[in-house]
Amino acid sequence: MAAAAYEHLKLHITPEKFYVEACDDGADDVLIIDRVSTEVTLAVKKDVPPSAVTRPIFGILGTIHLVAGNYLVVITKKMKVGEFFNHAIWKATDFDVLSYKKTMLHLTDIQLQDNKTFLAMLNHVLSMDGFYFSTTYDLTHTLQRLSNTSPEFQEMSLLERADQRFVWNGHLLRELSAQPEVHRFALPVLHGFITMHSCSINGKYFDWILISRRSCFRAGVRYYVRGIDSEGHAANFVETEQIVHYSGNRASFVQTRGSIPIFWSQRPNLKYKPHPQISKVANHMDGFQRHFDSQVIIYGKQVIINLVNHKGSEKPLEQTFANMVSSLGSGMIRYIAFDFHKECKNMRWDRLSILLDQVAEMQDELSYFLVDSAGKVVTNQDGVFRSNCMDCLDRTNVIQSLLARRSLQAQLQRLGVLHVGQKLEEQDEFEKIYKNAWADNANACAKQYAGTGALKTDFTRTGKRTQLGLLMDGFNSLLRYYKNNFSDGFRQDSIDLFLGNYSVDELESHSPLSVPRDWKFLALPIIMVVAFSMCIICLLMAGDTWTETLAYVLFWGVASIGTFFIILYNGKDFVDAPRLVQKEKID
Repeated sequence: MAAAAYEHLKLHITPEKFYVEACDDGADDVLIIDRVSTEVTLAVKKDVPPSAVTRPIFGILGTIHLVAGNYLVVITKKMKVGEFFNHAIWKATDFDVLSYKKTMLHLTDIQLQDNKTFLAMLNHVLSMDGFYFSTTYDLTHTLQRLSNTSPEFQEMSLLERADQRFVWNGHLLRELSAQPEVHRFALPVLHGFITMHSCSINGKYFDWILISRRSCFRAGVRYYVRGIDSEGHAANFVETEQIVHYSGNRASFVQTRGSIPIFWSQRPNLKYKPHPQISKVANHMDGFQRHFDSQVIIYGKQVIINLVNHKGSEKPLEQTFANMVSSLGSGMIRYIAFDFHKECKNMRWDRLSILLDQVAEMQDELSYFLVDSAGKVVTNQDGVFRSNCMDCLDRTNVIQSLLARRSLQAQLQRLGVLHVGQKLEEQDEFEKIYKNAWADNANACAKQYAGTGALKTDFTRTGKRTQLGLLMDGFNSLLRYYKNNFSDGFRQDSIDLFLGNYSVDELESHSPLSVPRDWKFLALPIIMVVAFSMCIICLLMAGDTWTETLAYVLFWGVASIGTFFIILYNGKDFVDAPRLVQKEKID
């Protein structure tokens, strides 16, 4: 059993220090943070001064350095998700950011403004839904990984043993990480999605759990983070684990998703779908091999399911991916290309069975993880499906949910929950739970990466495509277009700041935030709004004759459309690009 983190905490604040008191039964520890020297020490409860202002908190997210100095980030509200093998799982729902400094008088006006912007970025990330933690259970590892650990590993603190790919506050905890004696105050936090359900089939009750763990390596937003980096980390990498707990038996099925693992980009330029650019100078094989070497070590065999289009702008990515797999020549990697949109056009989503039939034998070979009530490992999962589309969101989630259902069918039959010949799809009550959970998983991953809910969730929820679903997809697509072009620069900067990809240096002579936006970027909203608004006003306030009104509408309509095409001609000058981190250039 890992050394648990403290669950019940009180924060005592004085002008000189923060005191974090452990209030668990039998605990006497107090973490002291000096607000002047920033030194972190361990003391006992009697050292807390009576004059301190006291409030309850539910965990320390960590500390971060901004222009004004250090800030302490704490969890102030939490919501219980459920019980995980008798371990409570929580979602952090609110945070507080507390300055070490008692005054901002030491800052110039420019520094004050920069500090305000950095705080807004930090709070933006904290406002994102999907931060989960447990004070007693290691959420960052799959059941199979945990079963293959040594006794020494089991004795480590949650922070020491956590899979760093999925500790989103790892940068914020760096100071506490350096002092093992205070690790019980350090809370590794996962970002992604967790849902738990108590279910019943044939009068047999079992727990069904879905966990998606988002990697903090090469994390970011949809268009600004694509492909891989020099270390082989793929953009929007998510490990999804489906777990069943029945009568002491535990079964799990793991899948991964991640951006096409070559060096490519797709920077927004006001076009609805910017053209993907594959680097002509990068060593694709080096990054590609690094990516899959690590994947094979962690998960075993890799069955790649590439769902991108086989024509149009996506075609070169599919061809390059296929060529890289062929050139690598690894017996541990299989490649399946399935043109999702072509196969399912005209709402023929029943044709997804073609893919499922194609990979059925491979899925049986990979198997799943199962440990019986006595703790004996019955089967191991020997590899994973690694699925991707362009964004690794909508098409990917649909396929993952279908593969997971097939695995669950086999698990429940083996455990005796399903009778021989029974189909999971026929269990109406459970099917509703299952489909909605996977749709919720799709929405969570999509909001965190693309800024909107997922597309195609009508199929995930109902098993069929609907006209209403198409309309909702259209709305979400337009919303994505707006966010990707006009707000994702700020979102990307926020994530880079939170994860430590950018560190604030108050001694910098020129802050990246002081670089003014191009005048065209600032003028865009005004030009577009005025032209479009005049069109609407002319329609609402008809003139003396319809001819006059039509003339006005045509004038302002042409003006707005003309403005749009002028902007489109040099669109990159108008988008909200990140300013903190210089991303790799794709030639």
